[in-house]
Amino acid sequence: MTAAIEELKELKVDLVVDARGTSCPGPILAAKKAIGGCPVGGVMEVMATDSGTLKDIPAWSKKMGHDYLGSFDDAGYLRLFLKKMK
Repeated sequence: MTAAIEELKELKVDLVVDARGTSCPGPILAAKKAIGGCPVGGVMEVMATDSGTLKDIPAWSKKMGHDYLGSFDDAGYLRLFLKKMK
């Protein structure tokens, strides 16, 4: 279950990955590289402008065993959130 936009906006984010302006597979590669810097149980936010990220991040999160929390559009870019589980 993904969180409501209001809940996502109030999340305490441990790590922000700014992949705006990069196209696929840029955002997912940036997320893969950055996840190591996020504590277990921590929340990572990926900012992206590529709409493919809406499929890529949830699929990658599931594959890696992390919890995908949801996303929303914020002034022309996407904000996607996941919780590092291991």
